[in-house]
Amino acid sequence: MTPRPALQLLFGGILALMLVVTTTASLHQPIWDYGGLTTGPDRWWTIATLADAYCGFLTFYAWVFYKETSISARAGWFVAIMLLGNIAMAIYVLLQVRRLQPGEPVATLLLRNERRAPG
Repeated sequence: MTPRPALQLLFGGILALMLVVTTTASLHQPIWDYGGLTTGPDRWWTIATLADAYCGFLTFYAWVFYKETSISARAGWFVAIMLLGNIAMAIYVLLQVRRLQPGEPVATLLLRNERRAPG
């Protein structure tokens, strides 16, 4: 599958999932009735929050998948991001920032380093 349809499928799936979990949670309990930390766990909004977090992890991972060219790096970062979430994401960004050359614009951080890409 080429990148464009893969991204459309991924983000279309994320949109659909988030609409379903948010609608389901809203139908079971209006957001203004959420007890949060002051009462027992609110099942439906807890599920929606977890879905939202993991969809965010997948969104970030889409960039990592693009940046990394080796299967082992892609797999390792996927596991790290799914297990550690924002901790792994912060480590990844810090490593990318560290690799920037002096005077290199931060915008290059977003792009794949073609010198590392297989030719």
